[in-house]
Amino acid sequence: MRLRLLALLIGAGFGAATAQAAVTNQMIENDAATGGDVLSWGLGTQGQRFSPLKQVNTGNVARLTPVWAFSFGGEKQRGQESQPVIHGGKMFVTASYSRIFALDAKTGKKLWKYEHRLPDGIMPCCDVINRGAALYDNLVIFATLDAQLVALNQDSGEVVWKEKIDDYAAGYSATAAPIIANGLVLTGVSGGEFGVVGRVEARDAKTGRMVWSRPTVEGHMGYTYDKDGNAKENGVSGTTNKSWPGDLWKTGGAATWLGGTYDAKTGLAYFGAGNPAPWNSHLRKGDNLYSCSTIAIDVKTGQIKWHYQNTPNDGWDFDGVNEFVTFDMDGKRVGGKADRNGFFYVNDARTGELLNAFPFVKKITWATGIDLKTGRPNFVPENRPGDPTSSADAKKGNVVFSAPSFLGGKNQMPMAYSPETKLFYVPANEWGMEIWNEPITYKKGAAYLGAGFTIKTINEEYIGALRAIDPKSGKIVWEVKNGAPLWGGVLTTGGNLVFWGTPEGLLKAADAKTGKILWEFQTGSGVVAPPVTWTQGGEQYVSVVSGWGGAVPLWGGDVAKKVNYLEQGGMVWVFKLPKAGGGTTAQADTAGSARSARAASPVTPVSHTTR
Repeated sequence: MRLRLLALLIGAGFGAATAQAAVTNQMIENDAATGGDVLSWGLGTQGQRFSPLKQVNTGNVARLTPVWAFSFGGEKQRGQESQPVIHGGKMFVTASYSRIFALDAKTGKKLWKYEHRLPDGIMPCCDVINRGAALYDNLVIFATLDAQLVALNQDSGEVVWKEKIDDYAAGYSATAAPIIANGLVLTGVSGGEFGVVGRVEARDAKTGRMVWSRPTVEGHMGYTYDKDGNAKENGVSGTTNKSWPGDLWKTGGAATWLGGTYDAKTGLAYFGAGNPAPWNSHLRKGDNLYSCSTIAIDVKTGQIKWHYQNTPNDGWDFDGVNEFVTFDMDGKRVGGKADRNGFFYVNDARTGELLNAFPFVKKITWATGIDLKTGRPNFVPENRPGDPTSSADAKKGNVVFSAPSFLGGKNQMPMAYSPETKLFYVPANEWGMEIWNEPITYKKGAAYLGAGFTIKTINEEYIGALRAIDPKSGKIVWEVKNGAPLWGGVLTTGGNLVFWGTPEGLLKAADAKTGKILWEFQTGSGVVAPPVTWTQGGEQYVSVVSGWGGAVPLWGGDVAKKVNYLEQGGMVWVFKLPKAGGGTTAQADTAGSARSARAASPVTPVSHTTR
């Protein structure tokens, strides 16, 4: 009896010692500096996507070997844009059609799966993707295509709470990974092409209770909520009709569909607002705040502290949702943003003051530059799509060629920043479009564009280019060109490495200082997701989700035709260095296959250019 009791006590003690720690605010705040987990989209709420880990480095990355792969299965492949999060030996990874999987991070064994039941009639703009989840306490939280927010128990996958964000029948959806700031889960909304009203919401991460909401279209009221759910007005965003004519602000778009970042040093969350609705800019003369802007929100109050508008009176669908990544420069806390419109911006993270702006793509037709004194673009008026009411054909305005295309100099694919090299690593694309305006009226739940377009290639040699950019000088330090457009994110590490994937299926690693490609692996489908890295059991792992899709094959015009040979998929790949003395035979064979793929696939020469 005593032996049995002793065994039970030892077992209980062992269980307590190895129990998974709940994710706390402090852990999330320190996420970027710790290597044993990945708690946030962006490897830290600042979004730098820098890991200090250096076990895998320029000297040994060529030996990186796959250790497991997991298939999402079924017929629901489509685009896979998810960034995994890892905690307590578990990986949580979302997949197309609002699915989420919990996997053993060391072996790839499936622990549980949650598949959200989607209604008929959902209207996602740009594929049925999901970009990831957030971790807090013992919860994993993700958004769904029918505009709901779901919190699941990390151990069992059981639903703890579920909240409706908005009405999918009115065009709302949600695809971004939430972020956690001071115990609040922050989310945006998708649906700018359907005349929704963009906003940012803050909820109690443990319960899902709404705390505040902040609209991102001028003229709409913000609210705070008490513990019983009662709403209290929290001030109008901007001034009604100041930068919007008539009633167009009521269906003004400016969706915050990529999600945001948060900096604990400033206490501000940074969200980008998308295109104004409709696309036909002649219907809404004025700046149309806060569309195509970076918006800094005090997470305690839900108040807008500052904004900076990248594309006033947008007429090209240059969504301003791209991530605002905070970092230190010249003794200031600043933020960098590679905007869809082709310009890279550096703003003071506390005040929004514009400090620098320069092109990060090589062809821009809509503006000649950004005036650093006023912060406004120098427009090229003749390169704005024409007004249908002023043309001979009242059904179609003058067609113009514009670069970049509305798919952007950079789209959803997140960039990375290294505090060691002090460079941003930007997945850029060189392409243009023919675009024209059309008459349009709003109808609830229907597409609300008022424009037509065809995406065009600019160069025969390449479309995508990973570019190392100095935010202080504006110089492109190096670039690696790619035949297909880049649509996946970037990771950089203390091992002086940059990792990124291509639609051709390759996960690549390069020297962060020179751009020299040191390793690549064929994943079997296009990579349109950002890689991550972490340590477990004393070993560093690297992971990426593979699965071609997203907006390019749906909206890409001539470019979509050029890459229609690419196959869809749905896999998670995980890599590490083989242990001394070699790994298993299977690992050695796979490593050989990776080396063979490198030998058979010529690497695009690195081009060192400056502006």
